[in-house]
This record gives sequence, structure tokens and C-alpha cells, in this order.
Amino acid sequence: MMIVVAACSQYSSRPGAITFHNVSARYNAYFMAEQDMLEAEYEMQKAYKENYNSLLPILLPMDSILAQPVKPKLLDAIKKASIVAEKHQNSKWIDNSYILLGKSRLYLGQWADGLEALRYVYANGRDENDKNNALILLMRAYIEHKDYSNAVGVAEHLSQQPLSKSSQRDFYLTKAYLHQQNGEYLTSVAILEETFPLLKKSTETARIHFAAAQMYDRLGQYALANRHYKSVNRNKPNYDLGFYSNMNSLQNAVVLNPERDITNVGFDKMLRDRKNDDLKDRVYFTMGLLAEHKKQIPEAVSYLQKAAAASKGNMQQKAYTYLQLARIEYESRENFEMSKAYYDSALAILPQEAPEYRLVSDRKRALDNFVTQYTIVSAEDSLQRLAKMNPAALDNKIDAIIEAKEKKRLEEEEKARKAQIAAQNASLQQGGGNPLATGGERRWELYDPALVNKGKIDFKRAWGNRPLEDDWRRSSRPLRSLAGNNAAGGTDSTAVAQTTQENTGLKKGTAEWDQVHALLKKDVPLSDTAFAASQKKKEDALYNLGKIYRFDLKESNRAIAAFERVLSEYPKTQYKDEIYYLLFLSNEENAAQKESWKSKLLSEYPTSTYARLVNKSTDAGGTSGNATKEYEAMYKLYADGNYTKALEDIEKNLPSYKGSSMEDKFALLRVFLIGKVRGKDAYGQAITEFMRLYPTSIYLPRLKEMQDFNSVSMGKR
Repeated sequence: MMIVVAACSQYSSRPGAITFHNVSARYNAYFMAEQDMLEAEYEMQKAYKENYNSLLPILLPMDSILAQPVKPKLLDAIKKASIVAEKHQNSKWIDNSYILLGKSRLYLGQWADGLEALRYVYANGRDENDKNNALILLMRAYIEHKDYSNAVGVAEHLSQQPLSKSSQRDFYLTKAYLHQQNGEYLTSVAILEETFPLLKKSTETARIHFAAAQMYDRLGQYALANRHYKSVNRNKPNYDLGFYSNMNSLQNAVVLNPERDITNVGFDKMLRDRKNDDLKDRVYFTMGLLAEHKKQIPEAVSYLQKAAAASKGNMQQKAYTYLQLARIEYESRENFEMSKAYYDSALAILPQEAPEYRLVSDRKRALDNFVTQYTIVSAEDSLQRLAKMNPAALDNKIDAIIEAKEKKRLEEEEKARKAQIAAQNASLQQGGGNPLATGGERRWELYDPALVNKGKIDFKRAWGNRPLEDDWRRSSRPLRSLAGNNAAGGTDSTAVAQTTQENTGLKKGTAEWDQVHALLKKDVPLSDTAFAASQKKKEDALYNLGKIYRFDLKESNRAIAAFERVLSEYPKTQYKDEIYYLLFLSNEENAAQKESWKSKLLSEYPTSTYARLVNKSTDAGGTSGNATKEYEAMYKLYADGNYTKALEDIEKNLPSYKGSSMEDKFALLRVFLIGKVRGKDAYGQAITEFMRLYPTSIYLPRLKEMQDFNSVSMGKR
């Protein structure tokens, strides 16, 4: 017995002992650990909710929250894999067990332990293929931690190694995932093109084709994107994946052929399909994007409103719809109050973990303040125009305003009354009736429309058509309001007659009319003191608007217009020196104007704080004088449209300013020039390269925000 036990020791190098431990490890502990891992991954894959509004990741993320429901299986996998390490040291499956153990740790969020297990395999592994598999998983872990530099280092090492077919497939997918997460879509799709021949037909392959198509979309290669969207349907997609693939393919067909009509390209068939009832919101959303792309703004708004109305439980999609409507109202229609309302609605339902949440929250706060200041400017503009009229014209204008509002109120009340009567008649025809009239049991008053209507009529007879507001019984309020609530119609002919009498409206020449007229006229700044106060309010609001444009909304051109309007309308404004400085900062792309505002600031306010700030920014960096001149020369070439010459000069001179304060400024101009000379793909790569090389640049937040908001604006296809 002792001889047999010694012969089967895990430390023995005898062929019999090795065979025993290989079989025991493979078909006991390792087999059960592997099954636990497969079941856990299957459950996590089922639970993962794809967000088709954003770019699908090539590999599913290693999310510890997603792993919580399968934590017992992962812990059991760790336990079983550890048995191999403890009891089968001479087995060839020990490397595989450590890889499985490390993978389980990574899924559970135990990054340090997981990385240690994978590094152990690379350092002490016996099989080269296992060592390569450990490195592939290690590279994926680095990507999940956004440690792209280490991930690139591992990828470079693996590219030099001979890989098996399965390892080559996993390596290509992981490397494509690395470049996708780093924003290098062109490189990512190039790797995927080499990977597809290694993949079998499956739902996962269909998903990778979809991710490739999305990246081609972002690169503007719509024909290549459609090729992969068609490949999705040839690889056993689930229903949602097939639906979004077909819809994005139709979208690209319209983009590639602008003459095609949105209504008959195929969306109507998708809307009629009963299987798509819960996806109609996404179809309407896509139609809205296409209508906006074709500059059909009213149609775009209509489709997006239909999308919001059709949303059935998909709050995330509804949030994106509101964001799109908010952007259109702001950019295309300049309806700022409506834009603010849509941002409010989006923020109320957008999950806080969504990548757009912070950006939308910041923009919503900016718009809250913006709408306040914009309303002040608009109101004071109107009041000042009224104040400049002669008294007779002013009275006629106020009377016209009252008449228009009163007419609109009466029309709205009449429309509401007819709609209620029609609804009540339909209810009676269906056998409803009034239980009070038929001797039925008395209901609570608020459940009975007849009693509610009678109460409204009695209230209106006593108090007039009042809006819903505080202090409505004050004697200083007019007896009738121009913005009153709609009166409800009665349920019989007597009630209808009473309502009609009550809705006759204000009559010119009556005391009520004169009271409303006086209230409106009271706000007009007729005295010199009141007009000066109105001017001050407008000046402050315009100045605040310019700062909101400049710092919160990142819109330099509108900021410049607002500041110049302050200087034009208020030459003696108290904000003059600060506005000069803000105009100096805002004219980033116009060197001549920038220099002009700097000269004005230094000549008119040489001792101000803002003059010192300008001098400091100009003198920083030691070689800033020469650098500024060379930058201005290159910028002039850019402004004159001589892009190729400007790019050649800047790439030749950029190394000489390495480490200077203006290096990132030269690099930013280079990004713009690459976009002009080398096209979209190179432009996207240049942006990514700038963000990687200049992580502390003052221009980085602006570039990131433009990039993030552009993805929201494109509808997160």
C-alpha cells in the first residue's frame, strides 16, 4: 500500500502518477469548476441588457454587479479550481485551473487576486498555449480597468507569439475590444475583419457583426456598415438584435440615398408588424433622426413626439427621445423654454449611471439659469418698446393684447366644453347614465361629473374665471383672468346655457376691462426712473447670458454676440473691462479679433486684474513670443484655407515646442487641420491621440464634452 501511495504522489514524476493526476484533475475538480464557470457566464449573458442606443462592446464587460446573482457558482468554481492546485501539482491541468480561478476572481471584482493568478500562470506555466491564454485574459482585465498602456504592452508581446486557432481568435477579439474602448474604431474594425473567418455562426457572432457595423457608422462608412448589418441576420440573431440591425440598415439606406422618402423605405412595414408593438418608439425615433438629417425639422419633432408617446416601459429610450427633442428645440428652433422642459423630463427618467447623466445634468442647470436671463431680456425689450410709444398708441396696443388673449381663452374653453359634452354623450349611449337622475345610490361629489360641473359654474358666477394660484381671493385681483382655467360643460341643456352665458368674456369699456388694462400698463416703464431700472435689468441679464454661453454651454460664437451687444447698447457698462477679457478668451479661432480685444483691454484698463491675466497668459512659457508669432502665422494659413501648407508647417515645428506652454495649442490646431486634409477617419484618430497625449490640457474638457454631446446628438445609434 505504501508503495502504491508513493507511486501516486502529486510530486512524483513517474508516468503512472502523472497520468493518474491528469485524469483525476480533468474529470473531477477541474471539470466541475469549468461547468460552474460556463453556467455562470451563460446566466450573466442572459441577464445582461444590451443598450442599442450606444455602441455595443465587442466583449461583455466583467461587471461585479452582474455577477452577484451567480456568485455561489463562481465561488464554487474557485473552490474546485483550488483543489487542482492543492492536490494535483504534477497535473497538466494546473495552469488551466489557475486561469479559471483568476477569471472567477475578476468576475467577482477581486482584481488584485485575479491579476495575481494570471501573472502566476505566465511566470510559472508549463504549457505555452496556457500562458498565452492567461495573457489574453490579463489584457482583457487591463481593458476593464481602463489601463490601456499595459493592455497595449501585453498585446504587443502576444503578437510575437505563435498562437493556436482558438487563442488567435480570442486574442483578435480582445485586441479589437481594446481599440474599440479606446475610441480607435478604424483599427478595431480592421482587426474584426480578420477575425470573422475564425468565428462560427452563432448569436455571439451576430452581435460582433452588429458592433462592427456600429463602428463603421461612426466612421461614416455606411455601405460597409450595411454589409455587416446584413451579416447579422445570417448568424442566428435574437429578435431584438435582428430588429435593430434591420432598422439601422434602413437608416443607412436613406443616408446613402437622400432622395429616398422616409415614409416608404420600410419603416411603415415595421410599424405595422404586431411583434414590434413594444419597439415602435425606436422606429419613430429613427425616423425623427432621419427627418432632422434631411433638414425636415417639423417632421423630425413630430416623429420624436410619437416616439415619446409610444414608449411602453422603455424609460431609457424615452430619455434619449427627450434629449433629442431638447437639442432640436435649442439648436434648430431656439425655443429655449421648451428645450429646458425636455431636459427636465429626460433627467427625471435617465438612470444616474448612464454615461450621459452628468452631461445632461450640467446642461439642464445651465439652461435653467439661461432661460431666466433670456426671459428677462425678452420681457424688458418688449416693455421698453411699449414705453417708447405715444400714450394713445400704447393704450390701443394694450387693448389689442387683452382682446387677443381673451379670444384665445374663450376658444380654448369652448373647445374643452364641446369635448366634455361629446364624451358624456358617448358615455350615456353606452348605458352609463347619471345615478342621481335614475335614483341610484348617491356617489361622492368628486366622482359625479354633473355635481363637479355645477360646482364649477357656481364658483365662476361668484368669483369669475380664476387661474389656479395662491391668494386668488384678493380684492386687488381682477374679477376675470385672461389665463383662467377652462370651464367644464354641463350635462344638460340648462347647464350648457349657463356656461355659454358665463363665457361671454370681457367687454371693452367695462370696469373689469379697465382693471386688466391698468394691471398690464403698470409694468410698462413710463417714468425715467422705471426706464433706467429696466435698462439695468436688461444689461445685467445680457452680461449673464454671455457668461452662460461662454462657460456653461461652451458656445463661443453666441457668447461673443451677447458680449458685443452689451458693449453696443451700453457703452458705459460697468462690466466693460471684464467683457474685453471674455471676448479675448472667446475669440480662440480668430487671432486678429483676439489681438484687437487684447489691445483695447491693455489701452483702456492697463492696471486692471484682467489686463494682468492677459499679460500673464502671453508671457508664460519662456519662448511664448516666438511661439505666438509662429502660431499666428500657421493659423492665418488655416483661416485662408491653405490647409496642406499649414499642416506641413505645424508638423515640422511641433517637436521644437515640446514641453512648452503652447504645445497643446499647436496640437489642437493640428487636429483641426488633419480633419480638413485627411478626412474623418484620421480626424477621429487625431482627437483620440490628443486626449491621450495631453490629459491635463485646458482644451481637453471642451474636446471631451464636444465628443460626448455629439454622440447624444447623433441619437446613440
